[in-house]
Amino acid sequence: MEEFIFNNQQEILATAILVVLILVLKFVSTKAIRRIGRISDLNQARTRLIIKYMSIGLFAIGFGVFIFIWGVNFKEIGLLISSVFAVIGVAMFASWSILSNVTAGIILFFSFPFKIGDRIRILDGDFPEEADILDIKAFHVYLRKDNGELVTYPNNLLLQKGVALIAKNTISDDDTL
Repeated sequence: MEEFIFNNQQEILATAILVVLILVLKFVSTKAIRRIGRISDLNQARTRLIIKYMSIGLFAIGFGVFIFIWGVNFKEIGLLISSVFAVIGVAMFASWSILSNVTAGIILFFSFPFKIGDRIRILDGDFPEEADILDIKAFHVYLRKDNGELVTYPNNLLLQKGVALIAKNTISDDDTL
């Protein structure tokens, strides 16, 4: 064990620095996202979801840097990486709408001008919808129409269609999901 530590001092030090850096970045970005959520008066569940996405992204970047630090020979694992990316590519093609809804959910978190409780009109030429926003999830938005019907509207369509604000905070706490 002592020989391993002696022979790999630089890698161990770089790994320790990487772990500390990832933890500091996670802490700082979590504080920033929570501050954005608080300033924008966003739902805590949406804020936690974005923090989870950010944590997964930081972990993936950290893992890539970790592999680079330890000098993994990419020629030896090239087949493994290409196979994994092939499977991921097929999975992404099969679930492209899920990924587009998650991406739209992240975009809506930072730039959607409407909040839970607002009354909106979705300006769709064929099927215009007017409803109250009950909740905003990672994949879709829950809307309640005047007749009491619950509508789940995909996040990516909210980015594609025009949305007009009719009234702010029209629902009570009893109406939420």
